[in-house]
Amino acid sequence: MYAKILVPLDGSQLAEGVLPYARAFAKALNIPVELLQVIEPETVTAFTDPEHGRYVDVVQAGLQAGALDYLEPVADSFPDPPAVDCSVEIGNPAEAIVRKGSDLGGTLVAMATHGRSGLRRWLLGSVTEKVLRATNNHLLLVRPAGDTKVKGMAKLDTALVALDGSPLAERVIPPVALLSRKMDMEVVLLRVYALPQTSYVADEYLPDMEKLREHIRAEANGYLDARVQQLQGEGLGRVSALLLEGDAAEQIIDMARRTAENLVVMCTHGRSGIGRWVLGSVTERVVRHSGDPVLVVRAAASVRC
Repeated sequence: MYAKILVPLDGSQLAEGVLPYARAFAKALNIPVELLQVIEPETVTAFTDPEHGRYVDVVQAGLQAGALDYLEPVADSFPDPPAVDCSVEIGNPAEAIVRKGSDLGGTLVAMATHGRSGLRRWLLGSVTEKVLRATNNHLLLVRPAGDTKVKGMAKLDTALVALDGSPLAERVIPPVALLSRKMDMEVVLLRVYALPQTSYVADEYLPDMEKLREHIRAEANGYLDARVQQLQGEGLGRVSALLLEGDAAEQIIDMARRTAENLVVMCTHGRSGIGRWVLGSVTERVVRHSGDPVLVVRAAASVRC
């Protein structure tokens, strides 16, 4: 399924909030890890002073050495330290992450939504958002808080899988099936529906709206039942389904908050391609506001499971 996990870090505790999840994935999947720190050119420029012997190459070498001094102890915190590589690059963080992720097929990029500058530098809308929009890799995204734990391994009990009835959204199913087996997670298939918006509904048409609701629910329940049977047929024992009405992002976030130790899994877009589940809409809102890690499966990515 995944060949490697790429973990970008910037030296902050917020960015390190992804580490417990990266350790858990690396151990369960038995795959190598690459820790990456990207030094921006502006940082090099700020420390460069030729008049005092601080030339660009000297400053770069010093910053790279300092970054490795930071990354190497982090590597030792993983279950299998020899399987963890450390790399440092000079350049644009988002571009470096996207390029590194594409160097080896099947790389899972695991990163926090913000880091060193709190709500400015790694905020979704900056580095993470650029990676979300540019990469073809699957992404494991964690929204850290001030009390985020950075040590040990996270325990994930449930994979909350968002589906909308489309083949695109169903691309999450193969990775979910494998992760469920490897990490001993229950799988809950979640579908959220909403009735068509109307500007005015006369009283005499209310029964029709109820019939429409019943029709939508029956179709959605049948769809979910079929997906449950599909996963059970693949050997998964703990699979269930949940159908909710309302705003998709709000319902997914609310459901995740009701229970602990969830992994939210969803595709970048679903039913209407780049119209409905497009980044900037449901997926992006869930990443922004969910307190649980979110595994984002790129619809265009080709990861064999």
